[in-house]
Amino acid sequence: MENDIAVKVSKLSRHFGSFVAVDEISFEVKKGEIFGFLGANGAGKTTAIKMLCGLLKPTSGEAYVAGFNIKTESSNIKKHTGYMSQKFSLYEDLKVKENIEFYGGIYGLSRKEILNKTKLLLSELHLENMQNSLTKTLPMGWKQRLALSTALLHDPPVIFLDEPTGGVDPVSRRNFWRIIYKIANLGKTIFVTTHYMDEAEYCKRLSIMHKGKIIEIGTPADLKSKYNKSSIQDVFVELADRD
Repeated sequence: MENDIAVKVSKLSRHFGSFVAVDEISFEVKKGEIFGFLGANGAGKTTAIKMLCGLLKPTSGEAYVAGFNIKTESSNIKKHTGYMSQKFSLYEDLKVKENIEFYGGIYGLSRKEILNKTKLLLSELHLENMQNSLTKTLPMGWKQRLALSTALLHDPPVIFLDEPTGGVDPVSRRNFWRIIYKIANLGKTIFVTTHYMDEAEYCKRLSIMHKGKIIEIGTPADLKSKYNKSSIQDVFVELADRD
């Protein structure tokens, strides 16, 4: 895989019986890029991201993530990627700090590394004042920050965020995107799925997914110019209406 490419996908598909969830998608994501997967619920975004994380075997096609083949090197992919799932999946009855430390152990970090990383992430994500709070007491926006912290613990070069701002208020969404930009500025590759049209504008490049297919790909500015629209939402509506 080329040195500047973090994710390379070629004709990747996933079938569930006769249902085609992902239909021969192809694209590349550069290192350090914020790449967006935009589409309505059920478009195939989550299925695609699970295949790229090594959590789901593809029916056909090829893909490489951080240089590793998703079919044959899924264990290496898991070591070199961070994954924040669509549904909050941390332990509600653990304290904030305890959740971070627990996942540090899962990633195989030493006790010293866990302590150092926990302190750093609590500071960077402004969770210090909540570190001893039970996770279940946190507002959803802060829960999302905590989930992100566990995805960053092992310092992965590629980070997958599956609808990370679902269910949070607009202010929390903007704050979360500021954090994403900060992470990308450190050279990390951010792969983010969303169904919020305004969030697509924050991505360096984005693909629009519809019924399992990628129907368009490019920078937000290029897509708006190509279809003579003032917003990505208008672009999406036109493309969906053509189907």
